[in-house]
Order: sequence, then C-alpha cells, then structure tokens
Amino acid sequence: MRPLRYARAQDVPQAVRMLAAAPYGAYLAGGTNLVDLLKLGVATPELLVDVRRLTSERIEDLPDGGILVGAAVRNSELAADPTIRTRYPVLSQALLDGASGQLRNLATTGGNLLQRTRCPYFQNITTPCNKRVPGTGCSAREGHQRDMAIFGASQECVATHPSDMAVALAAIDALVRTRGPDGDRLIPVTELHRLPGEEPGRDTVLRHGELIMNVELPPLGFAANSRYRKVRDRASYAFALVSVAAAVDVVDGVVRDVRLALGGVAHKPWRATRAEELLRGAPAIAQSFADAADAELAAAQPLPGNAFKVPLARAAIIRTLLDLTGDAAEDGR
Repeated sequence: MRPLRYARAQDVPQAVRMLAAAPYGAYLAGGTNLVDLLKLGVATPELLVDVRRLTSERIEDLPDGGILVGAAVRNSELAADPTIRTRYPVLSQALLDGASGQLRNLATTGGNLLQRTRCPYFQNITTPCNKRVPGTGCSAREGHQRDMAIFGASQECVATHPSDMAVALAAIDALVRTRGPDGDRLIPVTELHRLPGEEPGRDTVLRHGELIMNVELPPLGFAANSRYRKVRDRASYAFALVSVAAAVDVVDGVVRDVRLALGGVAHKPWRATRAEELLRGAPAIAQSFADAADAELAAAQPLPGNAFKVPLARAAIIRTLLDLTGDAAEDGR
C-alpha cells in the first residue's frame, strides 16, 4: 500500500496553495479517470485535493452571446442542456458518444479535458512506457498499434488523446479559464493539450497547481449547423478509432466558413486547419470535401498497424460534411 493523503479544500485559493505545495499531488473532481489510474498503479499521487464542490456547476450566458460552462458541470447535464443542444449540437453529440450514462453522471467538464491516454502500454505498469516512466521506451512502436496516432507523434510516444468532448471544443474554438499559483489564464482548447515531443509525460500546458475553472464557448453562429461523428469498434463505451467534429456555414452553395477537428488520431485533438483553408470559398460539394480531406491527411504518418486510419478518417470527414450540407453536395450539384 502506498500512503495517500486526502484533503477537501474550503475554497479555490486554498486548493491551489495545497496542490502547489505537494509536488506529487493531484486534483480530484469526478474521479472517473483518476480513480482508474490509481487502481492500476499508474497514478501515484501523495495528495488528492478534492475540488468537486469548489468550481461552478452552472451553464450561463455571456454578454457577448457565448456560453460559460463551469468546470464542475457534469457531462450528462451539459449534453442535455437545451441551449447546448440547439446552438452547439456537436458538443452535445460528442458527450453522448463518450463513456456510459453512469459515468457521464459523474464526470465533469474540467476532468474530461484532462483525461489521460488509454494506450494499453501506459495503463500496464509491467510494460515500458515513456509517458509513464521517461526513458524506458515506447512499447507501442513495436507492439499493438491499432489505436495509436497518425499525426504529431514522436519517437518517444505514439499515444492518442481519448476525450470526445475535447475534440468538439477544439472545433468550435472554445477557451479554458484556469487559476493557478501565478493567477488566472485563458487558454484556447486548441493550445491546451501538447504533442508528445521529447516529454510525452506532459499532456497539457497546465502548470502544477493550475485548476480549470470554466470553459467559454464563443458566439459562433454557424455552430448550430455542426455534427460529431465517432468511428469505433462498438456502439457504446468504446474510444474513437477516428472521430470528426465539424461546423459549416454554407451560403449559395459555397462554404463561407468551417471548423473541423479530428479525434483518435493524435496526442491531442487535431484541428484540421489545412482542410479548413481549402474549404473556405470552395463549392459545398463532395469533391471539395474529398480534396480537403486528402490535403489534411497528406501529413499523416501512420504506423504499419494503423494505416487503415487514413482512409477511415478521409471517409469520416467527407461523410460528416455531406451530412451538414445536404444531398446537393453529395450529388455534386
């Protein structure tokens, strides 16, 4: 048994001070990921600081027309919120495609963003893993590769980020507000998570002791025309092989604006900026969607065991965009 201290902070400043003073501490909210890692022996914090009741559980309107989501809002509540379902359906769909109903009732917005990879070698303490123990090697490079990254990987790590919600938030340019020992920060979701590089153990840019307070959804009008598509091995409780979060604004048959992000393909939610650039101003037809998907996927570097993800991602991108633009796009009209 490893010694483990548990503390319930009275307020956010106290929680930040407590964790900042514990080099191997961690915040505990819903615990749906952290508790699993504790059981597996992957996470070995010396201190757990309970913040479940410290951050907001509210979904509120912002003066600029956006939405403020408290870090403690449960996934089930966020997915069911009428405003989210109407104005940001991609987010509601992504949440409903994640985990199970029981887990969504417990998991929080802040915790969902901070999920750690489900790479089997990371979760098995008997196997080498640079993400878990730096310098030991990456077992996936010569092992099971099916679920691994095709973008942004390094020699140190080829793991993928597991969150569905984070992919949707990356697509709609959401912002994360944090509070830490150095004060408050506002971080774009697209910049929150890291590629592995030579430090695969660092999942995000958060500093030790930094706590997610809320998530800001921008007043993106065409986010109402958005969709999340998740390709997985079974219809429930499975992580994405490939997922697509898309929002499209089409006027007179031309793509005026678009947001596109991919999941299951990188160490972070992968914003498909190259595809977006090609789509803006292009006809909203199947060929445009195929050309944009091909341009984005040209940079993919799959492993032998996951090369199927490239054509799978291509098909998922095209199908999602067709669904959002109607039959005329599919027919090439």
